[in-house]
Amino acid sequence: MTKLSVNINKIATLRNARGGNMPNVVQVAKDVEQFGAQGITIHPRPDERHIRYQDAHDLKQVVTTEYNIEGNPIDRFLELVLKLRPTQATLVPDAVDAITSNAGWDTVKHEHYLKEVITELKRSGIRTSIFVDPEEKMIEGAAKTGADRIELYTENFAHQYGLGNSAAVKPYAVCAALANELGLGVNAGHDLSLKNIAFFKQNVPHLLEVSIGHALICEALYDGLENVVKNYLEKLK
Repeated sequence: MTKLSVNINKIATLRNARGGNMPNVVQVAKDVEQFGAQGITIHPRPDERHIRYQDAHDLKQVVTTEYNIEGNPIDRFLELVLKLRPTQATLVPDAVDAITSNAGWDTVKHEHYLKEVITELKRSGIRTSIFVDPEEKMIEGAAKTGADRIELYTENFAHQYGLGNSAAVKPYAVCAALANELGLGVNAGHDLSLKNIAFFKQNVPHLLEVSIGHALICEALYDGLENVVKNYLEKLK
């Protein structure tokens, strides 16, 4: 079964919009785990507009499943990750002012930089993953960095699938197969939803984990958080 890691950034966004501590990010993480999710993902950004760095510390005390911290490996992010030692660190090349992640790493251009970062993270026993576009040369580049996994950036698939273009999954299937051949684990994330997750899972081999946040929280507004988490788990079997 492909694991579901729930990104709770949007919970923090809602909390920050009003101030105070409602909804409580830590409690939501505990609830999501109780509902069956196999991981919690956060993506702290420098301006702390959703997840705050203190949230990362607080969550470390309660997350009992896999704890995945995503972000651009700037000094502050690396300091946080090395201190907390989550299950996994996912490296994402997002700009400081990016609303959301919008591209994968150029693993060829940044091979040496990524290798240095990954070596340091793995020295602390942290599993590493690189956010990449579904391009074979980027998968090959990722393998050279020493990363444990890749996370396939799935926005284009989600957009094209929504337009009726199911063939958009093909590059992801090819890249997942290549990653497996090169010894890389395969994760995926961005704009995956209940409308497309089953098709993606069925057509992309070796899929170990998906990280889903925005769509899952939006769907939960109508159907309830517990129902939505369990619906994802059923589709990921």
